[in-house]
Amino acid sequence: MKTFRGSYTVAVTPFNADGAAVDTGALKGFIDWQLECGVPGIIMLGTTGEFLTISPEERRTIVEETVRHVDGRMDVLVGTMDAYTPRAVAFSREAEALGADGLMIIPPYYYTPTDDEIFAYYRAICEAVSVPIMLYNNPVTSNRDMSAALVAKLTDAFEQVRYIKEASMDVARVFDIVEQTHGKMNVFAGERPVESFLLGAVGYVNPYGNYLPYSTTRMWQLLEQGRIHDATAIQALVHKADKIIAEGHPTYGHQCYSKALAAAVGHPVGDVRPPLTRFSELGDEGRQRLKAILAIFERIDALMADIDARSADMESAAA
Repeated sequence: MKTFRGSYTVAVTPFNADGAAVDTGALKGFIDWQLECGVPGIIMLGTTGEFLTISPEERRTIVEETVRHVDGRMDVLVGTMDAYTPRAVAFSREAEALGADGLMIIPPYYYTPTDDEIFAYYRAICEAVSVPIMLYNNPVTSNRDMSAALVAKLTDAFEQVRYIKEASMDVARVFDIVEQTHGKMNVFAGERPVESFLLGAVGYVNPYGNYLPYSTTRMWQLLEQGRIHDATAIQALVHKADKIIAEGHPTYGHQCYSKALAAAVGHPVGDVRPPLTRFSELGDEGRQRLKAILAIFERIDALMADIDARSADMESAAA
């Protein structure tokens, strides 16, 4: 079974100017940018990718175009969750048939399912596909927090279930999952990557990769190299930018700013679909927040230049 490691960008879905169609040209350009920055994997149709607004025909187009354009140069995971189990199964089968390397799947949302209902949902999917499955624990959006005990039960029952995006906002859960699954479950951080790494995470599902792909990819690499101080410095600046976004009204959240920031650094991907508020509707507030965030990006660029220079010196000394 394929092994996933490192910082995987959970990608926006590029739309055309009025949001009526997927912009496949922008999608390919976005993928090229991720590859140039050394991103080891991309996750399509997650929360950041506005999966709830995507038609079945658009879903097929996005997965097909992504897999074809990536052409094996990095891992491609696809969000195939749905509140209706047969639909989640069908999406999962389609993604596997189109060449996805793995799936990221949140429990059925809205219903607040029981542990038994969650187990049956994943069982139906596992019986239909053979690619690795990344559980997605996000209580804020699914209305269910999968406990470490439930994760251990799923890990023991299904051989494809070997990854989890842990976004419960309880960073100690990373340790609990590793411990209760006896190390079989590979945890990807859903937030606080530095702390999650120190507790046993092997990767990061990274929303900041949509506009800071190089620095956030390097952040995880630095963790793997034991350079915790440098990685922490990057994370601290990224969190300063995130705080500016979080202070805004929650209905326009990170998807709106992810797309605006991608455009601001040279990779336009359109705006969001309703009910999310478009960045273009935020007026002066949005422009001022964007300006403040871009000032932090300048600090990140300066920090990365210093880190890369020191890295080059270390490599030269080792040679």
